[in-house]
Amino acid sequence: MKSQEGKLQAECFKWFRYAYPKYKKLYYAIPNGGSRNKIEAKNLKLQGVVPGVSDTCLAVPRNGYHGLYVEFKYGKNDLSDEQEEFLQEVKEQGYATAVVWSYDEFEKVITEYLK
Repeated sequence: MKSQEGKLQAECFKWFRYAYPKYKKLYYAIPNGGSRNKIEAKNLKLQGVVPGVSDTCLAVPRNGYHGLYVEFKYGKNDLSDEQEEFLQEVKEQGYATAVVWSYDEFEKVITEYLK
C-alpha cells in the first residue's frame, strides 16, 4: 500500500470489523481518490465519481444521524476545498462527519457514534 493515509484506513477497517462484526457490510470505503489515467478518470466521472466525497461511510443511523462519513488524513495533510464542501453538505442532510488523523482518533469516533 503506497500512502500512509491508506495504511491508516486499512488498520482502522481491520479494527472495525473485529470490534463490530455485525456492521462489517455497512461500513465501506468509497474509492474516489488516487491517481488514474485520463480515460479511466473520465469513465469514473461518467459513472458518478464525485471529487471531495469522504473516504468511508458507516450506513448505520444513530443519535438522530442517518449515518457517518469519515475522511482519513495523515501527517500535515489537510482537507481540500471539495472535501470541506462535501462534509458541510452531508451535515446539512443529517449525517454525522469526522476527519481522523490517527487510529486512536478513529476508534474514539466510532465508539462514540455507535454507543
